[in-house]
Amino acid sequence: MTAPRPAPAAAPARVPFDRKLARAAQTVTSRALGPYQTAIVRIGFSLTWLFFLLREFPHRHEMYGPDAPWSFELASRLIADNRAFTVLMWSDGRLWFEVVYGLAVVAAALLLVGWHTRAVSVVFMVGALSLQNRSVFLGDGGDNVVHLVSIYLTLTRCGQVWSLDARRAARKAAAGGNAAARVELAGPLLWIVLGGFLVAATWFSPVTGEWWMYVLLWVLWLGQGLWWLVEQYAPGEPRVLLDVLANLAHNAALTVLMAEVCLIYATAGWYKIQGSRWQDGTALFYPLHLNYFTPWPGLSEILASSGIMVMLLSYGTVIVQVAFPFTLFKRKVKNVLLVVMMLEHAGIAVLLGLPAFSMAMIAADAVFLPTVFLVWLGARVARGRDRLLRRKPAAPELPPQRPAGEPPEGAAGGETGGEAAPRTLVG
Repeated sequence: MTAPRPAPAAAPARVPFDRKLARAAQTVTSRALGPYQTAIVRIGFSLTWLFFLLREFPHRHEMYGPDAPWSFELASRLIADNRAFTVLMWSDGRLWFEVVYGLAVVAAALLLVGWHTRAVSVVFMVGALSLQNRSVFLGDGGDNVVHLVSIYLTLTRCGQVWSLDARRAARKAAAGGNAAARVELAGPLLWIVLGGFLVAATWFSPVTGEWWMYVLLWVLWLGQGLWWLVEQYAPGEPRVLLDVLANLAHNAALTVLMAEVCLIYATAGWYKIQGSRWQDGTALFYPLHLNYFTPWPGLSEILASSGIMVMLLSYGTVIVQVAFPFTLFKRKVKNVLLVVMMLEHAGIAVLLGLPAFSMAMIAADAVFLPTVFLVWLGARVARGRDRLLRRKPAAPELPPQRPAGEPPEGAAGGETGGEAAPRTLVG
């Protein structure tokens, strides 16, 4: 007598389209996606800009100041035509330039540590745009990436983790009601100071800047004030509404940032394909023999002496750049190409002497790093910091509690088992 055959497994129920749409809407409104990715982007770009400003500090007057070959008069004529935003056009005095340059350095340092990131990110953007638009013919390509990302960061909630803001919020939550009655003065004072600056910027709007820049600055400033008022006096439904709007803006800016990175690599790769030197595999041979791009002549000579190595690097660069946007939904392949591109930029920094450009591109690539790796990296850094300072390790950071049925943070990237969760390109 044969045993009865097991019944076939029931096919999984098909999820209706409206339910998928509702789940997607809940995902983009209930939380800010990629908190670790936006934090590493914030740290990477603020560190890149801070490194550049400090490295060029002895030459700041010749690059962006009153001694620049691109004089104040030439810059005024160009900005009158292209309407680029820069506060350096308000005055050609040396003192005003020193104030703007110093504020750019301070803003980059404060954004790096995540101190009042909502407000400081705006100051960071103003400093970056002001210096770069003052002398538009300076730069190596990385400045364009900093230029764009500085605008995107003002719309992201990039201080949720790895920031002083996150530590302050954790302490406030741990203190409970005792901290609720305390009103922090740093935020309102910073808001008032930035309001005075915004009034001055609006006064000088006929001199520099498109109208949309001032609309963005006013919206951000008013939004900060409204957020503080709601947090202090109406923490219920109004706060939930502001959270939804902030999450929407964050997720939209994060999507634009990812699309920007893909566009950079896609256009760079397709333009290389059209070049004859890239087609015959000799493109990298020429910059390795230019004195301007050879900080280590001996190392460049060793690499350029191997025709096979030059050919492999030339073809490999094109293949990786063209293929990367098409591998975003193949996580393993995407992660491999991501490592290859970061190593490529590290090689550019060493071989061609372009560290700021390479740091900016690596920081932009970091938006695609998996959350598991970033959490592991953060834990390693925190452990090393505790050992260096010889202090007791802090308790591990736990994810916030979520309503029943909502997927955990890591499930957005398909890193956990169980019920399938909406996939995103980050996480």
